[in-house]
Amino acid sequence: MKNQDNYCARNDIYGMMIRLYARHNQVDQARGLFFEMQEWRCKPDADIYNSLIHAHSRAGQWRWAINIMEDMLRAAIPPTRTTYNNVINACGAAGNWKKALELCKKMTENGVGPDLVTHNIVLSALKNGAQYSKAISYFEIMKGANVTSDTFTLNIIIHCLVKIGQCGEAIELFNSMRERRTKCPPDVVTYTSIMHSYCIYGQVENCKAIFDLMVAEGVKPNIVAYNSLLGAYASRGMHREALAIFNLIKKNGLRPDIVSYTSLLNAYGRSAQPEKAREVFNKMKKNSCKPNKVSYNALIDAYGSAGMLKEAVGLLHEMEKDGIQPDVVSISTLLAACGRCRQITRIETILEAARSRGIDLNTVAYNSGIKSYLSFGDYEKALELYTSMRESNVKPDAVTYNILISGSSKLGKYTESLRFFEDMVDSKVSSTKEFLWTIRWLEESLGPVQRDGSKWIRDWKTASEMIEYLDSSLSSISVGTLNHVLNFLGKCGKTENMMKLFYKMVTSCSTVGLSTYAVVLRNLLVVGKWRKYIEVLQWMEDSGVHPTLYMFQNVLPYIWRENGMDFAATMQEKISSLRDKQT
Repeated sequence: MKNQDNYCARNDIYGMMIRLYARHNQVDQARGLFFEMQEWRCKPDADIYNSLIHAHSRAGQWRWAINIMEDMLRAAIPPTRTTYNNVINACGAAGNWKKALELCKKMTENGVGPDLVTHNIVLSALKNGAQYSKAISYFEIMKGANVTSDTFTLNIIIHCLVKIGQCGEAIELFNSMRERRTKCPPDVVTYTSIMHSYCIYGQVENCKAIFDLMVAEGVKPNIVAYNSLLGAYASRGMHREALAIFNLIKKNGLRPDIVSYTSLLNAYGRSAQPEKAREVFNKMKKNSCKPNKVSYNALIDAYGSAGMLKEAVGLLHEMEKDGIQPDVVSISTLLAACGRCRQITRIETILEAARSRGIDLNTVAYNSGIKSYLSFGDYEKALELYTSMRESNVKPDAVTYNILISGSSKLGKYTESLRFFEDMVDSKVSSTKEFLWTIRWLEESLGPVQRDGSKWIRDWKTASEMIEYLDSSLSSISVGTLNHVLNFLGKCGKTENMMKLFYKMVTSCSTVGLSTYAVVLRNLLVVGKWRKYIEVLQWMEDSGVHPTLYMFQNVLPYIWRENGMDFAATMQEKISSLRDKQT
């Protein structure tokens, strides 16, 4: 047409061609026609601008989308709500959530109010940018402005709640969606998010129950939903159930994807069946589903967990031949396997392989290496690796310190164990589960240290720091864990610190019972504080916890030694009263 002598450029033809290119994601061609039409003195209208912006939005070219909107403003064509939505979506899809929020604010300032589509785009941008708490806060603002949500909105919020660990709130929101089915009916994405939340906490039965509920309510599961249930079974090593779901995927006309195969492979690996895991791996290749890095790592872990280090290392070379570079997960798995297989010489080889490939070790990898060295009794090598970890600016976590403290204690290095604990407190590392194991190992360390006559334990400065360490999360720590800490402080001779923690427990915990009082009383008598012992006995009775006969009897020798006859008479009365009740 353009080669004809009588060619006349027309807006409608350019508009049609730009929209055609945009529909087929040929962004450069669409943009080229946009500039060409202006050379032919054809002025783009709002529809052409919106089509071009939408094309760049889908291609993730958010800077071009913003530039074209600015051209639109210079041409005195006011952007519509659709224009803003497309540009905001372009920013959100690229992970630029700050720019998305900025444009949303600008949209309101320019008199173009956001609609539900705009709000959903902003929420998606915050979700994609891992700003889960901000997304929830934005949702609260939406509710305050009486913006009616839809299923898409609530699915984003459920996803964000799960990500920040508020699974209870996510389930409540899911139940509310089921109750108001006509307005915001839960779809397959909703059910899958709830299944994923149960999977995270290992609640496989609840995960299966949600899957069955989804089917019962007429929502057809997609491959992601099947994979969520398959992954839940795999995480527990339930290979029979995992295989049943894998077969169900094929039976219902869906094709298993890379996630399906990897989950089934992982199920066999976790149930100590590496040969079966290899069969699934080979079947994946045969069915034209190319294994990825996660698949290889899962099979390496299957071999490593079964003590088949030679096969695990061989797989490392196999993945490189297939054009897939090992990562830090591959190295961590192999380091852990060295410990299981009792092959200390292999650790250095694997660490050197990581260095030669430019793989930087993370906390998990260092933990695996340190644990393997300590399992062989090579404290010096473990300490060397820990020092390298600190020098590489890789932050140790609670697992690191638990490995170091327990490993050092097993090797008889009790003073070193306590120093590692001091490092942990100084680093402000916190984890209740690991902390419990740490305290237990420290308790075991105390006897030998005190027998050696070490004065260092008596001067240990971290006793008060330990209380501060626990204070922020006291209500979430089990009474059993706190009892271990009390006993530890008492054995250290830090009676004041022990009592300080005990006071905090009494005010913060509603379940302080006989076992806690027994720990405190026992340690008070060891240092001869019998008056405080009697005071605690009184608190015990006042709180409704009944002291045992032995608790009254144990303090009598201390009272007689210091001629506390009034106290002795009171204790005798209580002992007689208890004996009368027993008879």
